[in-house]
Amino acid sequence: MRIDVYTPLVLSLLLAAIGPTLGRRVAPALAARVLTAAAVVTAAATTWALVLLAATLISEAPPVTAEAHEDGRSLPEPVPEAIAVVAVLALIVIGYRVWRSLREECATRRTLRRLCEGHPQDTELVVAASPVPQAFAIPASSGAPGRILVTAAMLGALEPAERRVLLAHERAHLTHRHALVAAAVTVAVAANPFLAPVRTTVVFLIERWADERAAVAVGDRTTTARALARAALVAARSQPVCVLNFTDRAVTRRVAALQTAPPPRLWPLTAAALTLGLLPALGAADATGDFLQLLAGTLPL
Repeated sequence: MRIDVYTPLVLSLLLAAIGPTLGRRVAPALAARVLTAAAVVTAAATTWALVLLAATLISEAPPVTAEAHEDGRSLPEPVPEAIAVVAVLALIVIGYRVWRSLREECATRRTLRRLCEGHPQDTELVVAASPVPQAFAIPASSGAPGRILVTAAMLGALEPAERRVLLAHERAHLTHRHALVAAAVTVAVAANPFLAPVRTTVVFLIERWADERAAVAVGDRTTTARALARAALVAARSQPVCVLNFTDRAVTRRVAALQTAPPPRLWPLTAAALTLGLLPALGAADATGDFLQLLAGTLPL
């Protein structure tokens, strides 16, 4: 336990380092799925590692200490008491961060669903009479179907072929449950801030994933790139943040990617990322076994 309990924290740094490389070299759909799964497992493992560190304070509890003295035993100290206290504080912060993340996610979904109130349940496309060019994919929840919300200003700024790209892009978000992927990696980062670069990569990959699906749907990568560029330009004129919630550099990267061939899957690199995501869980499992032996008083001093 002296070493294994810390491995999830170290491996989370390695995952954060390899994430951007995977995002650049592997197909967006595959890379987003793999990085999200690895981030969730790693975040869970690091949180459990903190629980184990905090739980070592049990050996300092008066009843436990008294019983050990009566039996003539001295309890092992796998981690310094100061580290265990820090782990307790970290768990409190993590709990608050995860709660706040989930609250913000629920609030955002409620706001988006409220914008679609009054429309028939079987209506996929909702056009809002707004002068601000925006487009959203509103995921299904609580029996309500997934919907696409687009403002009249955005539709008016695009040509017919570009409108098809826009709708195909938002429809891809709904079909592949991108909101769930984004929420999962956001909660993972709330539990483990070291994974923040992974979230940045996954959020970008989600948009690239939708771009690629839109290009397949309309059968023209050039038109897809033009629609993306025009939508970003129109949105930038009306507000400082573009409609797709990305910086100009990110949009430029997406447009450039559409002007080349789709990226390969590169299974070896993907397998390496998955392995890196599973190793923290194995380390946490081994540390758990050591902790259970510690409680039983079987670990050597």
